Parts: sequence; C-alpha cells; structure tokens
Amino acid sequence: MANYSTDVLIVGMGPAGGAMAALLSSYGIENMAINRYRWLANTPRAHITNQRTMEVIRDLGLEVEQEAYLYATAQEYLGNNVFCESIAGEEIGRMYSWGTHPKSKAEHLLSSPSLMNDLPQTYFEPILLNTACSRGTQPRMSTEYVSHVQDADGVTTTCRDRLTGAEFTVHSKFLIGADGSNSKVAEHAGLPFEGKMGVAGSMNIVFKADLTKYVAHRPSVLYWVMQPGADVGGIGMGLVRMVRPWNEWLINWGYDINQPAPQVDDAFATKVARDLIGDPDIPIEITSTSTWTVNNMFATHLQKDRVFIMGDAAHRHPPSNGLGSNTSIQDAFNLAWKVAMVVKGEAGMGLLESYSAERAPVARQIVTRANKSIDEFGPIFKSLGLLDSVDPVKMQENMDARCGTTPEAEAQRNAIREAIANKVYEFDAHGVEMNQRYKSNAVETDGQPEPAFTEDADLHFQQTSWPGARIPHAWLFSDAGAKASTLDLCGHGKFSLLTGPGGAGWAEAAAAIGAELGLKINVHIIGPRRPWQDFTGDWARISEISDSGALLVRPDHHVAWRSANAVADPAAELRRVLKTVLSR
Repeated sequence: MANYSTDVLIVGMGPAGGAMAALLSSYGIENMAINRYRWLANTPRAHITNQRTMEVIRDLGLEVEQEAYLYATAQEYLGNNVFCESIAGEEIGRMYSWGTHPKSKAEHLLSSPSLMNDLPQTYFEPILLNTACSRGTQPRMSTEYVSHVQDADGVTTTCRDRLTGAEFTVHSKFLIGADGSNSKVAEHAGLPFEGKMGVAGSMNIVFKADLTKYVAHRPSVLYWVMQPGADVGGIGMGLVRMVRPWNEWLINWGYDINQPAPQVDDAFATKVARDLIGDPDIPIEITSTSTWTVNNMFATHLQKDRVFIMGDAAHRHPPSNGLGSNTSIQDAFNLAWKVAMVVKGEAGMGLLESYSAERAPVARQIVTRANKSIDEFGPIFKSLGLLDSVDPVKMQENMDARCGTTPEAEAQRNAIREAIANKVYEFDAHGVEMNQRYKSNAVETDGQPEPAFTEDADLHFQQTSWPGARIPHAWLFSDAGAKASTLDLCGHGKFSLLTGPGGAGWAEAAAAIGAELGLKINVHIIGPRRPWQDFTGDWARISEISDSGALLVRPDHHVAWRSANAVADPAAELRRVLKTVLSR
C-alpha cells in the first residue's frame, strides 16, 4: 500500500509542472508536486513570454491578481536585436523584434488581450508555485522521482527524500513527467523520441554591470556580438542578454561539444564579459556560471496509459525563438482540463488520447524551428566574410570591408541587411507562437475544411473559429463601460458556448444538455441589450458564424465545434458533439 495518495502526481516544478499544478488546483483537483531541488530555477534561463502564454496566465487570474506584468520587462524594451562588434563598440545592424515593429505591434494588439513581455524563469516559477500552493497543491522540495508502476486504477510512484535518503510511495490516478530534458519519467515510460541530444555545447555567465550608457538608447533583450578569433566555433559570436534593464545580464557563450565542458571560473567569466562589453574599466559582478548542451530531440508520443510528459521532457531544443517555457506552459493548459474532467467523471479516458495527438506535432514543430533558427545565422556570418577565413585578422578585414565605397562594399552591405532582416523567423515569428490548430478526437469539425493561411504561417497569426483553432480575440463591451475579450468569456476549466441574438435555442440546449451530462457550460449571447455587446462589429467579422450560429469552446480556449447557423434540433446536435469530444 502506498504511503500517500492523490489524484495527480507532478514530477518537476518548472514552467510545465508549476503551470500544471496551478491549473489543476484551480480546477479543484487534488495534486502533489515534487521537485528534486530545494527551490526553483536558480538562473534566469527562459524569459521571452509570448501572448499565448500570457493568455494562460490571464485565465489563471494572474495578470492582475499576482501582477505578473510587475515582474516582467515590458514589450517595448524588448526592442531591436542588435548586432555589434561589442556592446560599447561599433554597431553592425539591428532588427525590430518581438512585436515592436509598428506593423507587427498592430498584429499583436489585434490578436490578443495579453501583451508579450520578458519574464525570467526565476520570477515566473515562484508566481506559478505560489498560485498552485495557495489553491491546494501539496509541494515537496528536495524530493526526487525514482520509478513508477502502473495498474488498472492508477500509478504507484517511488520517490526519494534527498535530505534523509528515505524512500516513499505515492499512488495517483495520473502521473505527469515535467522533469526536464533528462526525464526519467519519459525513459521509464518507454516513450518514443526522434533526434539527438548534445549537438552543441554552451555556457551561461550571469553578471551585474550598469550598461545604461551603451544600451538605453537602443533597448533590446538580445545583443549579438561578433568578435573574430574568439573561441566560439572560430567565428566569435557571443550573446549578451538583458535580464533586468540595464544592470543584470546573461552571456551565452559556446564551447566545443567534442571536448569536456570547461571549468568556468570567475576570472574566465569576467574576461568573456569584458571582451563582449568592450569596456575594460566597467565594474562587473559575476553572480553565476553554468554549462549546458544544445539538443535537437522531441517525443513523437507523449502518453503511456496514465503517464504523461510535458515541457522539456517532451521537447528538447535550444532557446532560439523563445519557445521553451511558453510551449511547456501551453502543454499544461492543454492537458489540465482533460485530466480534471476525467477525474471528476465528466469525460471518458478516451479524451486523454487527444493530448498527444494535439501537442506532439507542436513539439516537433518547435524543436525543428528552434534548431533551424541557429542555422539561419549562417547568412549573417557569410555576409560579414566570417566564413571565408579562419585567420582573425583576415576575418576582421572582411567585416571592415562593408565600410568601403566600392560596388563590392555596397553589395556586402545589402547582403548584411538582408541576412539580419531574415532573422525575423526567429525573433518575430508570431505565427509559430500562436497558430496552433489541433486535430484530434477532442475536436469536431463536421468536415469543415481548414482555412488556408493567406500569409506566411510562421510570421503571421491568422485568427479563425475553425474547430481546433484558438477562439478569435475581439473586444466586447457592456453598457456599464466594462470591457472584456472573447477569451475572457471562455476558459477557467469550463466549456463555453458563444452565440448571437438568434441563438436562444443554443442557450436553452446548453442548459439542458449540461444538466444531463453533469457539466457546467457557460453561455454568452452577444448582442444588443445583452450583458456583452459587439459595438465595434469586430466579433461579427471574425467569428465566422451568423447571429443564429454557435461556437462551443473548450476550457483551453480552442474551438471544439461550431455551427454557422441554427439547426432544427440544437439539443440533439449539442449532445452529439459533447459526447464525442468528451469520449462519453
């Protein structure tokens, strides 16, 4: 017999595990979360926080309740990616990034009620854990996962207290492996992976230095420094990343993966920092150093019966595109409501099969995209002449040639501008961040064809109410002056039905079928003299249904099903759809 029992055991308290715990507790599901360390992230690794993740935070009530934005650097300061010879030295070029270009900013504002920002993992994880614990999660620090065994009713997991060495067991209905890129849960579950671990070596140097005079006039979260002869693959590119403006920084510096990881002492770290800053006299305080490997691996299936993996356990990739913690939190948002409904008896076990069907393609996509983004630095190196020689003197001469007045110099400048502009696929890939459209047994399309993308799907988010897509965002208004996004009318662990003034039959059907199936379905009739009104007409234009049609929206904001118009028997139709989606 197990020492403890709970509905869900979560292994790991990073972004995926913390979000999963916070969501489950918000949905009223008993859960325990274990963490092998005494506390959470000790370095500000993940940081770019995209709009879709902030929508999850909004759903949890943390945008205002915990003032998540208070701990974040605002989107305007993410600014321009800067390419330079040193922070204090000559600038080569820059590009608008993370939605700061006026056109991209407009797209961001039209797409979501939430704002992109920079929220380092050291700040984000405590927000999630505090939310989880205050709402019911039982946490255990300094506790590691050892093994698990499944039976017909659940999973028995053996854990070890790292302070005493004592082992204990936990029986849960479900086990969640959010235990990082070296996931033991994934290994013991025998889940299939593609790709390779350890394709490159990297080190992080976290330091404090007031660089205001060099950067405040050109705010950015990322400064790419090109220094021929420096020890990074013979090219000499280092990354100086803003952690807090403008006095806390993180350097990302490479090493040869075929050699042992270097010993990064304060003297070495200080030299690297001074070289990249380009000011030999500026005071520097090294706060931490660490080494890590760049991975290119993803799980092709995320579930083994009652055991699931998420976050870095499922998708292991470099930090390119800033997708890591975002995808991890979105994994949790996809799975939490499904587990909660199964635990409550509101859905059948078949619903859980949709998690892997929906999120494994995302894992493949982001690992592929993140590694491709590394390769896309090649044209920048080539345009600067850094690939034509291994002699640092010659490499510097090739870079300097861009300043000339010859036709060759002009061609080089054009090539540099084009290569830097093409990095938009890493630094402003709004479509990669937002365009997930699910296809699974938890979505009922009724054969409606998926709308084609009219613009580059990596760069641009295209709103649609096609089942499987995230519900379109539009602002709605009340007579009292209140304002809410269509996303605010959905989520919070419940299904929602949105219709117009001609959809009274859908509203009555939702109440009747909800009672029949034991579900609380939130219903919103949007229109004149209703609690929420579409004064701007934006919702009418993007909802893709008539005033008598309906959208059934899942707790994770994705459309489960839609009807463009009224039907003869709305109750029968809604019953059919819900029983299909919930595997009832």
